[in-house]
Amino acid sequence: MTNLVFYTNPMSRGRIIRWMLEEVGQPYETKVLRWETGDAKAADYLAINPMGKVPAIVHDGVVVTECAAICAYLADIFPDAGLAPPAHSPLRGPYYRWLFFGAGPIEQAVGAKAVNFEPTAEQSRMLGFGRLEDVLDAVEGAVKGRAYLVGDRFTAADLYLASHLSWGMNFNTIEKRPAFEAYVERHLQRPAAQRADEIDNALLEAQPAS
Repeated sequence: MTNLVFYTNPMSRGRIIRWMLEEVGQPYETKVLRWETGDAKAADYLAINPMGKVPAIVHDGVVVTECAAICAYLADIFPDAGLAPPAHSPLRGPYYRWLFFGAGPIEQAVGAKAVNFEPTAEQSRMLGFGRLEDVLDAVEGAVKGRAYLVGDRFTAADLYLASHLSWGMNFNTIEKRPAFEAYVERHLQRPAAQRADEIDNALLEAQPAS
């Protein structure tokens, strides 16, 4: 039995972590929580994540929730995968910056748009993401004409940002800018990304019709 358990649903942010796990290349067990049967709100899962949300992992008894935190944890706990700059590298700063920019301003701004919330000028000063346009301009500046966010290699920050951009462009919550499309296309060609998609798409097809 593996010491790494992954809780997910193929139609969730768990797809980000599936990709991360495939990049890491370590054995893991998948537990799919079905929405229609309320699995995520069952007592045994709430003991892992009281929010009743996926994804989550349990590794050697350590519980980690929240996509960016899981990505950071896996990159650090499995350093041979090369998904984060070394601990004392100056590249660690921009790596953290963009990883958590995805978890903060991007997640919040895109979520606000998805529920048709358009902040006023006064509200935008109070909100961490400000305005969606500002968030997307910042991201475009980070990826335009560049293969990677940090240095000259792929990291968990690229994985996380490419996942957000891909999902948002597919569901029209992020505008399709050429820089975004080029950046996403480059990283979705990675073998681990394609394996992850195949696994989750198969799980999706196997789910009973609601």
